[in-house]
Amino acid sequence: MKILMVNKFLYPNGGSETYIFDVGNQLLEMGHKIEYFGMNHKDRIVGNRMESYTESMDFHQGGLQKLFYPFKIIYSVEARKKIRKVLEDFQPDVVHFNNINFQLTPSIIYEVKKWERKRKHPVKLIYTAHDYQWVCPNHLMMIPASGTVCFACKGSNYKACVKNRCIHNSLVKSLFASLEGYLYHRLKTYQLIDHIICPSYFMEKMLSTDPILKPKLITCHNYCNLSSRYSYEKKDYILYFGRYAKEKGVEILLETCKELPQVSFVFAGGGPLEEEVEKLSNVVNMGFLKGEELRKVIGEARVSILPSICNENCPFTVIESQVLGTPVISFAMGGIPELITEEKTGMVVEAGNKLKLKQAIQFFWEQKEEAEVYSKNCKEKKFDSLEEYCEKILKIYQD
Repeated sequence: MKILMVNKFLYPNGGSETYIFDVGNQLLEMGHKIEYFGMNHKDRIVGNRMESYTESMDFHQGGLQKLFYPFKIIYSVEARKKIRKVLEDFQPDVVHFNNINFQLTPSIIYEVKKWERKRKHPVKLIYTAHDYQWVCPNHLMMIPASGTVCFACKGSNYKACVKNRCIHNSLVKSLFASLEGYLYHRLKTYQLIDHIICPSYFMEKMLSTDPILKPKLITCHNYCNLSSRYSYEKKDYILYFGRYAKEKGVEILLETCKELPQVSFVFAGGGPLEEEVEKLSNVVNMGFLKGEELRKVIGEARVSILPSICNENCPFTVIESQVLGTPVISFAMGGIPELITEEKTGMVVEAGNKLKLKQAIQFFWEQKEEAEVYSKNCKEKKFDSLEEYCEKILKIYQD
């Protein structure tokens, strides 16, 4: 089977990139042919035989080319032209879309369908919903400026995005993002997708508010690309690993760290709040880690914390922690509670409740024997391996 993976970033950047690299490599090992389409970038690590990609778009940098971004994020003639070359050369049986909005735009869905008609042979169109983009223009279901969880755009009521300036706190950017949402909803573009893979039941619930999407939804929790054979001796620290950002609850966590000077914390990652992380004497900032370095710091932690104040989907951080024998403390947000067995492999506390978060941290810090029981339970918890997950994906492709 020939599978074209489509994602705006083709270099390590976040969860969706980890997903396309892992799934692509595994499907390749299983005997399938894989190519990739997205933006070009100096750090790109995958691609296609035609070397056909769109120009890189960075909304956080200046330059004259940014003057055209408002139009490009709605409909991309360039993306249609570039993916056409890949389709004609590679002749895929499946086109697996991931994060495509803004940089690539859903216009490429039309190009695939046009090519399918020309080919006169069915092509499966699959989409993995890594975020809430198709029902929320800023994809977080949260008002960034205030940190307030928001469901106002459900039912295609995108004017709330403009009102709350949900895209980079910009009225103009928010207006264009809302127009993009309205356009593709009005055109029923997403009806052209055959199946939508939801990594959590929470995601399925959110997307099912759109009657166009509802009949296409299939829930399939993320895999774990780690083996429980890794064994580490526990050390006395509490771990946070991920992006140092407000929506990840890092501000709340840092306030809690200040109130627990006797507790040792380790942070691994980076982001806009890195200076604040560096200020605390009981926090060691390890920076961005990967591979064995990251596995070791996760496996040796007493407990890991994911205090997100936005509705997470199915974070790899929660799965990887438990597979490595590290229980998880998290707020009850999004799909996270689906991954944690309460009072066995971790604790799910009331969202945004700093007191409850503090008490959970104290429990794992002070009750060492109980923490070891949690750790043992984690190692017994079952998640799909990457191979098992890809077997499920192949069934979806072939359905």
